[in-house]
Amino acid sequence: MRNAAFFATSGADKHFFSRKRAVAVNGSSNASTFIASTFLHAPVLQPYAADWRLSRGRLCAEPASPTRGEFQRDRDRIIHSTAFRRLAHKTQVFIPLDGDHFRTRLTHTIEVAQIARALARGLGLDEDLAEATALSHDLGHTCFGHAGEEVLDACMTPYGGFDHNAHALRIVTALERRYAGWDGLNLCFETLEGLVKHNGPLRDAKGAPVGRYVPRGAPREIVAFDALFPLQLDTYASVEAQCAALADDIAYNAHDIDDGLRAGLFDLADLQEIPLLRQLFAEIDALYPGLERVRIIHELGRRIITRLVEDALTETQARLAALAPHSLDDIRGADRAMAAFSEPMASAVRQIKEFLFIRMYRHRMVLPVWKNAQRIVRGLFEHFMQNPQDLPAEWAETAQERDETGRARCIADYIAGMTDRYALGQARRWLDPAMALR
Repeated sequence: MRNAAFFATSGADKHFFSRKRAVAVNGSSNASTFIASTFLHAPVLQPYAADWRLSRGRLCAEPASPTRGEFQRDRDRIIHSTAFRRLAHKTQVFIPLDGDHFRTRLTHTIEVAQIARALARGLGLDEDLAEATALSHDLGHTCFGHAGEEVLDACMTPYGGFDHNAHALRIVTALERRYAGWDGLNLCFETLEGLVKHNGPLRDAKGAPVGRYVPRGAPREIVAFDALFPLQLDTYASVEAQCAALADDIAYNAHDIDDGLRAGLFDLADLQEIPLLRQLFAEIDALYPGLERVRIIHELGRRIITRLVEDALTETQARLAALAPHSLDDIRGADRAMAAFSEPMASAVRQIKEFLFIRMYRHRMVLPVWKNAQRIVRGLFEHFMQNPQDLPAEWAETAQERDETGRARCIADYIAGMTDRYALGQARRWLDPAMALR
């Protein structure tokens, strides 16, 4: 490991503090002319939008690209990362049967990115940063979805716990090893800020943890990186990053309903108990009486996304008008998120989430699969803690060189990176040849 979050040399932080705020274009005059013409017709952004030309830079200084803006480069690096490809074989939501049409972490991420770009475009923001944040937001999720994260966090509790946002930061700052000059992807400050804080600040102005971090504080990995490359954990991220967070809610509320219906966990009639959905069903029936079930499902999904996006745009514009920000720093220093749903729509979203939690995520047909997945993750963690030599050679060498806490973190990194099918294969190899999920 050369220079990233948790293996930094003593002088690494000087790269950040010694760089100018503006990103210099290095290279020939022809390159400068090309990049100027490339962005000459770029959309006009709001004054509080993130501007790649004013980026706070990267941990390790790099010459600018003659063909791409800094946030475009970040997006591309994320897409080409190993962790991103693995999302294709990681569970989004457990269902009691196999199928090729259910969402995976990758298809979910693509849907989130599309919605994030739509929100950013509608608000006059930088679409590339919104997309980069959306594409990175789930990189840190374990195999087997939230079932895997829950049990891995329990296994890691004596060693600092496991948090998927903190693990995503580890991936893009340390674990990806694609470049000769550094570990990780060397992403811009604004992209890293969005990855860590897209759901809001982790601390208040006095340094006390807020939100879900109150019980245990901000994850150690985030705190360690913040000491090296300050991310202002007590402030909000850009509106672009906030749009990615909203896009996550919009995407999974719509597609989890679709997947739940496809899996037979509930039916269209059950959704009538949610007022917003009842209203959408009435619209569909008025426009297309007698429409076949499969088309009703898709019409419903489209309308859920449209209503949520339109509401988010209206509420966000109202909040921005009230704040009247003149810069991105005004967004960071605001006392509330700028990207949000209106209160009536936020209430409707909560109703959908409550329905899905009971009728899908904790469905009696899903729970056995959930428990089997947790048994696999716990079994692998315990096995590798006792037998680190059974890890792949590079991982085994690292694990055996470290103390107990370091070994646990190394094993957690390894397990979190597994796809569902790879984890199942490892469980059959090391735990029980007959191990199965369903």
